[in-house]
Amino acid sequence: MRIDIAAQSDVGRRKKNNEDSYGVVREGAPGVQLFQEGAFLCVADGLGGHIGGEIASKLAVTLVREALKEPCPPPPPDAEELDEQGPIPVLRDACGRANENIYRTNQDLITKGRPMGTTLLAAVVMPKKAYLANAGDSRAYHIRESGIIARTEDHSWVDEQVKQGLMSKDEAEKDARKNVVTRCIGTHPQVEIDTYTWHIVPGDMLLLCTDGLVNMVRDTEISAEFRKGGSPAEIAHRLVALANENGGKDNITVVVADIEPSPLTVFMRRFKAFLRGPGAKLFWVLAALLYGGLWFLGGLLTGRSL
Repeated sequence: MRIDIAAQSDVGRRKKNNEDSYGVVREGAPGVQLFQEGAFLCVADGLGGHIGGEIASKLAVTLVREALKEPCPPPPPDAEELDEQGPIPVLRDACGRANENIYRTNQDLITKGRPMGTTLLAAVVMPKKAYLANAGDSRAYHIRESGIIARTEDHSWVDEQVKQGLMSKDEAEKDARKNVVTRCIGTHPQVEIDTYTWHIVPGDMLLLCTDGLVNMVRDTEISAEFRKGGSPAEIAHRLVALANENGGKDNITVVVADIEPSPLTVFMRRFKAFLRGPGAKLFWVLAALLYGGLWFLGGLLTGRSL
């Protein structure tokens, strides 16, 4: 399965340390049994102000990535149970183990201050489907023809207010408490994990990101960046730059995946990237020499024919 993937993480303009972490594992990587075709994508955002937020996010990504060594469970007897299909049970259990590990570490090592914690968003992309598990306010988008057709729900205080009708979406986006999460990994003995199964087709794109992007860039702006086109690397770069232009108040991490782009699309993207890189000057020199050589050869052949 062909997937073009790019990831970028930036400290932003206000923070001194980057407490975000991410992981990307492609098919064929050593030890991977959970999927034969596809990829694993993951982002985690260490809780700001908590001791060891950076450690928590890295540990969560490492622990959930260990689940890739497990085989994919057989389909359940009831095919309608989407929350039990494919690798969903494995992802959910892996997030639970990460929570237990970080919570136990908090109990053993942290005696003062708030315990370390992190958001955790993991996805396994396989032919025709993407399976996701989420705790916290990192977010995933399913994008088709540059429009957002699905997104994960945030576990944040303002999101809860919107669901209860106590706050509008516009009010939530401007509220100073939008960074307060109601669910995360590591701060409590148990955590509920939301799971999603998205049906994907060639040409679809997935975006996984921390709240450093979504708190600075509206969904309409995200869609606009995808409409501009380009490779996942170019889109990721533009999104991070836009978040910084809008204030960059937090760390920013994005993972962009293009599902089964055509070989011609991949070639053209890489060729354009090459032309913008350090090898462009040499390419144009060689092209000019080749062009001049062909004209010279043509002139010789024409002169002989006369």
